[in-house]
Amino acid sequence: MSSRGLAFINARLIDPASGYDGPGCLIARDGRIEAIEHQPSFSTRLEDARVIDCEGATLAPGLVDLRVKTGEPGAETRETLRSATDAAAAGGVTTIVLQPDTDPAVDEPALVDFLIRRGRDLASIRVLAAGALTRGLRGEALAEIGLMAEAGAVYFTDADHVIADSRVLRRVMTYAGAFDALVAHRPADAFLTKGAAATGGELASRMGLPAAPAIAERIGLERDLALAESTGARLLVDQITTADALEALQRARSRGVEAAATVSINHLCFNEVDIGGYRTFMRLDPPLRSEGDRQALVEAVREGLVDAIVSAHTPVPAEGKRLPFAEAEAGAVGLETLLAGALTLHHEAGLSLIEVLRPLTVGPADLIGLEAGRLAVGALADMVLFDPDAPVMIDADRLISRSKNTCFDGRRLQGRVLMTVAGGRIVWRESDAD
Repeated sequence: MSSRGLAFINARLIDPASGYDGPGCLIARDGRIEAIEHQPSFSTRLEDARVIDCEGATLAPGLVDLRVKTGEPGAETRETLRSATDAAAAGGVTTIVLQPDTDPAVDEPALVDFLIRRGRDLASIRVLAAGALTRGLRGEALAEIGLMAEAGAVYFTDADHVIADSRVLRRVMTYAGAFDALVAHRPADAFLTKGAAATGGELASRMGLPAAPAIAERIGLERDLALAESTGARLLVDQITTADALEALQRARSRGVEAAATVSINHLCFNEVDIGGYRTFMRLDPPLRSEGDRQALVEAVREGLVDAIVSAHTPVPAEGKRLPFAEAEAGAVGLETLLAGALTLHHEAGLSLIEVLRPLTVGPADLIGLEAGRLAVGALADMVLFDPDAPVMIDADRLISRSKNTCFDGRRLQGRVLMTVAGGRIVWRESDAD
């Protein structure tokens, strides 16, 4: 006997996978989407479903965030899985992929299994895990990629650690290719970027900050693309940030290299000028780039060159940020502000809602083979109901995340999450914030 479902009526349905943007209604039952009609309400009575009148609000697939850090295991004071999933639900994110740079590093199948089970036990949003490429993230010996894939790891990465040894990275790609595993790697020259806190240029020099030239990203990417081309591996470029790197990616794709790319919401919304007050909330890795690079990234989202927008959620406690800029820990939290931040591309840069939502939903879902990210009969019932025009004032102190290091603190955005549904269950609603 099927359970009582959820029926959403009088909604504006947006499905980037099909390109539909218009009126509609939807029924979710037993964790899946059961029915969709492109009219305000269903023609039959819905006696066995809880009816939710959306009153014209937008119903879209839940966001899929491929790059999330927590402090669990090893540093739970930064962020626990519970606080991270609560923050994600409040931001309309229904799937997160945890990074492997924990303590201990996620470099064996037992740890992948632990994280997935721990996330499942929370009975909230979907929690997935990425496995390490090398043991201990040291860039030397290969991790057990095949066994971690069997345990459920959805892709493999050394997170912020660049594998400087090209021979090791080639072996990693060859090994991963045998399992058709997705390899994510940070595009950077590890020697040029060592110790850098900012992008090289006049501003960094004037501020007296250790900096690395932006070309370091293209140098690293050209190597990674060449290795992917020679091994046939599937490459995910982890947080592309410069116009030069985008051009290199486009050329490689035209040659048939199977390479996708992510960009962080921070690099779409901020530029290097935002570090001008030595505000350590803007201390990021990779660092913020020039305005020209930021605009190139926005256009790459519009054109579909960017496959996924990520929050790059990196919780850092107050003591890690209350330091001189160059000494402060890099990173910003972003789960709760991901949707509203991305909607600035719609309100300020003129991208359509479908163009904005595609790399937040179906784009990342397809990269990891997830049956989500779309409004289609039979798909996972992961959805977000939101008002794209409603104002939101970001107050770091009111964030659900344990760490409060957001780049958006004090900024007025547009895009209020009204309800989040994961697996057919309501996991957050606006009234929960009161």
